[in-house]
Amino acid sequence: MNKKTPGASSLRIAILDDYQDAVQDLTAFEKLADYTVDIYRDIVKDVDQLASRLYDAEVIVPIRERTVIDDALLSKLPNLRLISQTGKGATHIDIEACTRRGVAVAVSGGSPYAPAELTWALVLASARNLPQEVANAKAGRWQQAPIGTCLRGRTLGILGYGSIGRIVAGYGKAFGMRVIAWGREGSLSRARQDGIEAATSKETFFAECDVLSVHLRLNEDTRGSITAADLASMKPTATIVNTSRADLIERDALASALKKGHPGFAAVDAYEDEPATDHPLFELGNAICAPHLGYVEKDTYEIFFGGAFDNILAFENGTPVNLVNRGVLEGRNV
Repeated sequence: MNKKTPGASSLRIAILDDYQDAVQDLTAFEKLADYTVDIYRDIVKDVDQLASRLYDAEVIVPIRERTVIDDALLSKLPNLRLISQTGKGATHIDIEACTRRGVAVAVSGGSPYAPAELTWALVLASARNLPQEVANAKAGRWQQAPIGTCLRGRTLGILGYGSIGRIVAGYGKAFGMRVIAWGREGSLSRARQDGIEAATSKETFFAECDVLSVHLRLNEDTRGSITAADLASMKPTATIVNTSRADLIERDALASALKKGHPGFAAVDAYEDEPATDHPLFELGNAICAPHLGYVEKDTYEIFFGGAFDNILAFENGTPVNLVNRGVLEGRNV
């Protein structure tokens, strides 16, 4: 299903994958009042079907990485001039193909607070078996889940001490936890500067954590960097929380580890293929599975879309900003 907002300008803009029909209610959406905007809520993976609906689009606004924009799709979009990405991540976009085909790619800012808060919600829910106990209570089974644990005095591990990891570490401190960090040297250096203990080794880190929260960026170096052996070394009472990217963990390793009881629990907010309708973790009682809600809240959407729409306006005015492939402008007028 799509919704069209006609405007005075001939510029045609397509907003993809607005699952919750949220974009048109944002204050930021008023910035596109003079443009023709097609908003699509449904999920389309087929390249030919996507190309058909986007054929007239001059600008595409993807919501994070929900749709892959590769050369196969780009080759079928002769009118496309700009991809204005919500957020900074553009790993789902073939930048080289965009540049070769004369399509500019602009990124916008984001906020670390929403994913950090969602992370902590999952930490708390895991510690007290909250989803299970709520479901039990509604079904007439009073206090039937395994007894929960207090966070105070336990060890919180931060894997990847960046902007989100730093905030989550602060939450851990506020809850009276011992906080340790692991990652690359730059990450550990930032942690030490903030008074956070750096683990002596990756092996020690995984073995000591009562709660391990993953905050790495996904790239070729980090893909699959959390191995089955790492998970096996965790305590049977430990919880791993992943609100970053599923592909950071070795494929199928987490479900297998949970079945073996090391670690004893997991809370995740990201999956290898999304939307996830069938995943091994969904079948496990010792896993909380959120539908990638980390950035999905109103304030963050205002930042994401406000920035993406500002990039469109600047591009249309001939003063493009925040381009990741500025070379695309060489030899032609915007």
